[in-house]
Amino acid sequence: MRAHSSAVRIKALSLLHSGRKNAEVARALNVPLGTISYWLHMDRAKRGACPGSHDPRCPRCDGRPLDEAAYSYLLALYLGDGHIIQCSQHRVPSLMIACGDVWPGLMDECEAAMRAVLPDNSVCRVRRTGCHNVKVYSKHLWCLFPQHGAGKKHDRPIVLEPWQQRILDAHPWPFIRGLVHSDGCRITNWTTRTVGGQKKRYAYPRYFFTNKSDDIRKLYTDTLTKVGVEWTTLARGSDPFNISVAKRASVALMDTHVGPKY
Repeated sequence: MRAHSSAVRIKALSLLHSGRKNAEVARALNVPLGTISYWLHMDRAKRGACPGSHDPRCPRCDGRPLDEAAYSYLLALYLGDGHIIQCSQHRVPSLMIACGDVWPGLMDECEAAMRAVLPDNSVCRVRRTGCHNVKVYSKHLWCLFPQHGAGKKHDRPIVLEPWQQRILDAHPWPFIRGLVHSDGCRITNWTTRTVGGQKKRYAYPRYFFTNKSDDIRKLYTDTLTKVGVEWTTLARGSDPFNISVAKRASVALMDTHVGPKY
């Protein structure tokens, strides 16, 4: 491992404090991006400026108002592409949602939802190959996302708390939208029909949602049923991982409230 002098670290922090991005500083000083991020975190920790260090109030512990529509959307993103971690370098756990770079609008919505649900906490984006992790630190993530646990989500029960179910019942469409944004898609299928002796090609839209967790798929389909969307299960081999919405009226309803990723 290459060692860096204190002069390089001081120069890096000076550039970061001036508003330069982590990646810019890394390139300018020929220092790994992870090292730059670590130096910045340790500097913030010394100054007591780490996200979550001021112990902001929690909707569950302190009764702070909660943007329930934003929470419904963020909960769905967490169930699809999110995870909560607490590594040895950080005293505060972090929620990370993986967002593909091909859908910048989705990334913006994810960040906006995090800021709405946790307005006292800083949100950042961490670059990865082909995606960014949208990330927020908070001591109260366990309170807001009690579904957290060891191992993969499809290997453990995923059951909503009564207060979460009440939010979901009041704001079903943000939840559906979040699940489609994480593990779903809107595609165009096509087929051919013979009309007047000639084959004609017809295209029609369809929504797919794919998740290995029986519990998460049931949360999705139960919510679809409540808002009047008809759905079917399409098995991949013997695995019923795919939920399809293909009927015209149901697709129109999904287009109104969800739409394609962007």
